[in-house]
Amino acid sequence: MSTLLEAGWPPLIGALAFGYLLGSIPFGLILTKVAGLGDVRSIGSGNIGATNVLRTGRKGLAAATLLGDALKGTAAVLIAGLWGEGPALAAGLGAFLGHLFPVWLGFKGGKGVATFIGILIALSPPTLLAFAAIWLGLAFALKYSSLAALAASAATPLVLWALGHGHVAALFLVLAALLWWKHAPNIRRLAAGTEGRIGQKG
Repeated sequence: MSTLLEAGWPPLIGALAFGYLLGSIPFGLILTKVAGLGDVRSIGSGNIGATNVLRTGRKGLAAATLLGDALKGTAAVLIAGLWGEGPALAAGLGAFLGHLFPVWLGFKGGKGVATFIGILIALSPPTLLAFAAIWLGLAFALKYSSLAALAASAATPLVLWALGHGHVAALFLVLAALLWWKHAPNIRRLAAGTEGRIGQKG
């Protein structure tokens, strides 16, 4: 723990705030408005993430949203990481909180999967491979994107711990818990058997 606090509290708080500001950039909302599609929050699930942007029928915009939401997490960690591991982890947490609870949108943001992945890219690329393998395996087998993301996120802290990255594992335990909380409606639909499957229409 002492190594995480070497930079001191002000840099950690600064990194958290910096990460939050980057994470709170609502790419889905910005891109759809620039494209003349109006407010993405008025369609589908009302979410600002790539999955809801895809409901506009614009796959390119959905891909750009996914990339933007991921890379803001990556950028926050890499930039803050110039000052050490502690600021990097703080920035990652800030970016995730910013995406989930952006001040500009009344603290109503996305569900966090893309930003979770972006933070993981910066902190442990090998673990990203495990995340991708779990997600793809379950998505292809069961056709539930939400279930695949939930399982992959839950496994991430365990993989990190097994690789000896205790501090990063602790961060992702928090991120996974927040991601599951934001997916509560999906979990209820999965339990009820009403969750939409990948490729399902109507």
